[in-house]
Amino acid sequence: MIAGAFMVPHPPLIIPDIGKGEERRIQNTMDAYHEAGKSIGALRPETLIVISPHQVMYADYFHISPGSGARGDFSRFCAEGVKIEAEYDTAFVENLSRLSEKKNLPAGTLGERDKRLDHGTMVPLYFINQYWKDYRLVRIGLSGLSLTEHYELGRCIQETAGALGRNVVVIASGDLSHSLKKEGPYGYREEGPEYDRRVMEAMEAGDFRSLLEFSENFCEKAAECGHRSFVMMAGALDRLEVCARRLSYEGPFGVGYGICTYKVCGENPKRNFKDQYEKREREKVLRKRDGEDDYVKLARSTVEMYVRTGRKPEVPDSLPGEMYRSRAGVFVSIKKCGSLRGCIGTIRPVQTSIAEEIIENAVSAASKDPRFLPIGPEELDMLAVSVDVLGDMEKINSADKLDVKRYGVVVTKEQRRGLLLPNLEGIDTVEEQIAIAKQKAGIEENEEIELERFEVVRHD
Repeated sequence: MIAGAFMVPHPPLIIPDIGKGEERRIQNTMDAYHEAGKSIGALRPETLIVISPHQVMYADYFHISPGSGARGDFSRFCAEGVKIEAEYDTAFVENLSRLSEKKNLPAGTLGERDKRLDHGTMVPLYFINQYWKDYRLVRIGLSGLSLTEHYELGRCIQETAGALGRNVVVIASGDLSHSLKKEGPYGYREEGPEYDRRVMEAMEAGDFRSLLEFSENFCEKAAECGHRSFVMMAGALDRLEVCARRLSYEGPFGVGYGICTYKVCGENPKRNFKDQYEKREREKVLRKRDGEDDYVKLARSTVEMYVRTGRKPEVPDSLPGEMYRSRAGVFVSIKKCGSLRGCIGTIRPVQTSIAEEIIENAVSAASKDPRFLPIGPEELDMLAVSVDVLGDMEKINSADKLDVKRYGVVVTKEQRRGLLLPNLEGIDTVEEQIAIAKQKAGIEENEEIELERFEVVRHD
């Protein structure tokens, strides 16, 4: 029952009352938006799903707007006379929330902070309303959860549309990189143009599996806005054949704007991109397990036993001698499909041996990291595990004595303390390393701090 889907940007200045002539600098985007609006009108959707990065967003929850409807205007952009109003499809929202709960996907109508329509929703509706108004809206926000979970919520959208017999169009609202030019909103980074090139190639081809292969660090450095929107849209098109069209791409203001359309033209079970991606990730983990050393094997077996039974293993008697004799701080890190799934550690030893330190911290990483839900049994065959054994702490008086690849850092301000391990993907400078450690400790950017450095032995 998904009739089509559309990838669109949401620059407010594209609206003439806001742009006041500047919108002509993205004329191709305007023309493409009108073409997309006409295509949506031709599909005559009963329900319009808008996925917006500027809707309410939580780290571990997808917010779906509740209530009977909402309105908004562009007063934030000095155009309070431009107003948008929409009636919500309450039955769709209720069914989607129930289905998500059934699938243990954290999504629903809790936690609304602002009822007004956001500009990531209103800009697409501004154009769509010129060609079709006889729809009800479902407005969905993004989250800090993994790309595969965004894809899965998209599959729930498709299933809900089928269950209700709705004719549905999905709108993935999102700009591309904000780092295309030095004078742009986030300056220039080489990842910006590279991100836009890769995304537009994938979206033009309808190659949605490649969207799942973008690393979080790369997306962050590219300062993208809409990647998770596009992935959720891809999930809504799971196992469907689509006729993909690229209408436009441009970025004169240092922000990438791309428009692509997808008309559903049948079923295609081979376009099950999340399943394909997860199968490949499982195979990678299986190959990697063959080369794991005793440190990682102990951490992995601890995670698996605790997740399945709720019990911690005893220290085995077949480990290398140093794991019984030595004491050290240990961090256990768990990743799933390249994304962090849990990381807990101790700066200095708490247990009587490294082996016991690994067991305790592996349990905590799997079940007590406040950033994530506890790991479930169905995830175990997709987890990559690593163990960092920390060396002695050494006080230093200058950041010049740090090396982001060699040394981890501990920052301290009175009772607040933050640690960051060395040689982490996406952290390339000492300044980034210190800033993140400060953030973890709740230390303000301009506060004076004490610095310590340490080396690690990494087992992965």
